[in-house]
Amino acid sequence: MAYHWGSLAVQDRVGVRELAEHVGRSIGPDVRGAAALFLARQPHLVVGAADGTGRLWASLLTAAPGFVRATGPDRIRVEGGLPQGDPLAGALATVGTRVGTISLDPRTRRRLRLNGTLDAVTPGGFAVAAERVFGNCPKYLQKREPLELVAEGAGVVGRGNALTPGQERAVRAADTFFVTTTAEGAVEASHRGGLPGFVEVHGPGELSWPDYPGNAMFLTLGNLAADERAGLLFPDWETGAVLQLSGRAGTEFGAGGDGERRVRFHVESVVEGLHPGRLLWSTPEYSPASPPLPQRGSTTR
Repeated sequence: MAYHWGSLAVQDRVGVRELAEHVGRSIGPDVRGAAALFLARQPHLVVGAADGTGRLWASLLTAAPGFVRATGPDRIRVEGGLPQGDPLAGALATVGTRVGTISLDPRTRRRLRLNGTLDAVTPGGFAVAAERVFGNCPKYLQKREPLELVAEGAGVVGRGNALTPGQERAVRAADTFFVTTTAEGAVEASHRGGLPGFVEVHGPGELSWPDYPGNAMFLTLGNLAADERAGLLFPDWETGAVLQLSGRAGTEFGAGGDGERRVRFHVESVVEGLHPGRLLWSTPEYSPASPPLPQRGSTTR
């Protein structure tokens, strides 16, 4: 089945089960020709997984295009690994780790998701046996062009269990982030985008964002219905810095099936990094699909 009980429950609540069944037919185990070509052209890959303590994280790998490639009809190879200190460095060096990945091309507003299990690890990288492969629509993706690959970096530059004032400002300014969720042993990595300010910071330990209409699958919200653990990754496209959060999240549903949905996230752990080999991107051309933000002073809870 394309969906577990959590996603089915959300689909029923919103009234999109029939549409979701149709869209779910696009999910398959194969890295077909177009998908393989897409992966080979990308300079970065977001990987979601659980660390050794069970916390979920999303991490960013960046290298010259070709560092991710299909090596078979249901297998990809990733050259290189994460910097020392990244919360998933150990997980991505362990055979059997369940991962969710998403490759996003800001140049073309295309994205591809691949979930599976690490079935080989070497000093030069790792391989993933694919279980679910599918594309997503370009909604809410900002358009950017790559500018420069920066070799030097400091690695992890900060850790904590709550957001600092500077990190709060970074979250408020974000137009893109990635989210890792899990259910029934499988891991998903997904994308969220909107105009700067679409992520609301309620304090150093809590933030929220609206769940905009998408492809009707409700994979992320379905996972959160089954398991509240989540990991967030906020990239700073212009400096290459990354802000990683791990915590727990839940969905708040508005009145009626088509009422506003909002995800509320509680921060448990924070890692801030400035990794070597980071890629700097241009200022964005915002997605025309992104809704305008509520006027200041109005409530969206």
